[in-house]
Amino acid sequence: MTEQNEATNAKAGAAIIPVTPFQQNCMLLWCETTRKAVVIDPGGDVTAIRAAIDQAGVTVEKIWLTHGHVDHVGGADELREQLGVPVEGPHIGDQFLLEHVVESGRGFGITGVRNVTPDRWLEDGEQLTVGELRFQVLHCPGHSPGSVVYFSDAMRFAIVGDVLFAGSVGRTDLPGGNHRTLIRSIMDKLMPLGDDVGFISGHGPGSTFGQERVSNPFLNGEM
Repeated sequence: MTEQNEATNAKAGAAIIPVTPFQQNCMLLWCETTRKAVVIDPGGDVTAIRAAIDQAGVTVEKIWLTHGHVDHVGGADELREQLGVPVEGPHIGDQFLLEHVVESGRGFGITGVRNVTPDRWLEDGEQLTVGELRFQVLHCPGHSPGSVVYFSDAMRFAIVGDVLFAGSVGRTDLPGGNHRTLIRSIMDKLMPLGDDVGFISGHGPGSTFGQERVSNPFLNGEM
């Protein structure tokens, strides 16, 4: 996948690496101009992630987390150790989840994961860069208290974790989840960005905010 960043004339490349038994969409995202990259939500299967990095021929400079659930963060500490790069995100609201990754994994039958403490917690409105690509951090609680979305206005593209899916929304029956808060995050933070914005979720296919505004039963009043 390649996207154009009009503001800087930089192009972005990306690869999706399904990881863990939950087939979580770990993303390798890079700036084509500089070949600098970020790994987003390395939930596990670190060997497969490393293979994707090698195949792309990019230099990973950081790891971003969208939230603290095991299938999104289980491999983050191991990958940080192997690559010598910092872990950034999510919001500090998910600290309690990141401190109990091993315990959570045990409950889902997932082994080989580690607890992780980010090198940097993220706040709503912060700006992040990958080479010449720029992203804004949007704090979108509800699926978890510290969930964040990474949004590129120039590319009209967002990485939403488990906040929103094609045809659905994130589950809210896990610790710290709140359905009303989640819907408010989506309607107040994501939908105003524009119907043309495309997004990649933590699981399943991508979509656009416009498509979800019209067809998603959790957003259009059908549920």
